[in-house]
Amino acid sequence: MSVGGIRALVFDFDGLILETEMPALQSWSEIYKEHGHEIPMDLWHGYIGSDRGFEPLEHLAALVGEGLDKIATQARRDRRKNELVAALDLMDGVRQYVDDATRLGLRLGIASSSTRAWVLGHLERLGLAACWHTVKAREDVARPKPAPDLYVAAVDALGIAPHEALALEDSPNGIAAAKGAGLRCVAVPNPLTAGMDLSGADLRIGSLAATPLESVLAVLARD
Repeated sequence: MSVGGIRALVFDFDGLILETEMPALQSWSEIYKEHGHEIPMDLWHGYIGSDRGFEPLEHLAALVGEGLDKIATQARRDRRKNELVAALDLMDGVRQYVDDATRLGLRLGIASSSTRAWVLGHLERLGLAACWHTVKAREDVARPKPAPDLYVAAVDALGIAPHEALALEDSPNGIAAAKGAGLRCVAVPNPLTAGMDLSGADLRIGSLAATPLESVLAVLARD
């Protein structure tokens, strides 16, 4: 099935399906403050949507010196992040988009720079694991976002051409990955990425809850 030339939706995960961006930042920020430092937001912003670039643990170690137990610090940070994320529900509008896409006969995929275990574990927890035709994660490709590899792999698995898929992304790295792979892309910012440059997307909406899928498809069909 095709709607306005679109046959599939490919979702980002972190910051789009589940608002994990803020817990990721908060958990590091708390540890930085314990050591009398602030996390550098200019470096953090470049890290969003990828798994490479800024390394908070190494950056903190350089600030603190040899007194930092890196293994214990990373473990404590990960426990705190997981604790925060475990309390989260799906972001507003996600379930409706999935239901509407299914009703319209569109295929569904995920392209995430996170691990498969992270993505599938949360989808299972939230009762949204069964609806995806493909899930591509960090270990499926050589390069994470902003490289296009994840989206190339996703559309390949969906059996469609890149221009027949619509990516939903919250970050510049994700948008660059989707556009680099030849997909159309809708920017859906979260509170952490709302002030970032998302102009690379074909369309920007306030949230999935505020703009129905069929309205998005109608706008893109006119372009």
